[in-house]
Amino acid sequence: MLVEIQALVSTSTYGNARRMASGIDQNRLSLLLAVLEKRAGLNLAADDVFVNVAGGIAVDEPAADLGVVAAVASSVRNRPVKASTAVFGEIGLAGEVRGVSQAALRVREAAQMGFTRCVVAHGNCAPEDTPDACEIVAVRNVSEALDALIDW
Repeated sequence: MLVEIQALVSTSTYGNARRMASGIDQNRLSLLLAVLEKRAGLNLAADDVFVNVAGGIAVDEPAADLGVVAAVASSVRNRPVKASTAVFGEIGLAGEVRGVSQAALRVREAAQMGFTRCVVAHGNCAPEDTPDACEIVAVRNVSEALDALIDW
């Protein structure tokens, strides 16, 4: 099932930055924000961060990590991720993007829904498993993923 992940990052006005999550685990969000700070160089310490999974769906799968990171970075930079792009991958503490199960099935589903580009973990999808209508961008770490997703 594909989900839309939204994020809003704004300067904190109360002195202590707030972290709020709806639809994903609060602790997972904290971990991903720490990885963004340490491995991608985004300074989020003084910012409020709000993350929401649209439609009220609860996501507990690590494959949503890359979507959360992309949404947060997009909000920080005020640069959108293209609407025709789907992302999935687990983020490790070292900033690596890990493969997830059933990657080919996820890409096929995204292509059927009209997505023309998928950003996935390197080696997660063999070219013969992917539809012709969908470009696969393989990334190894968070920095590569953000470069592929957002025009800095």
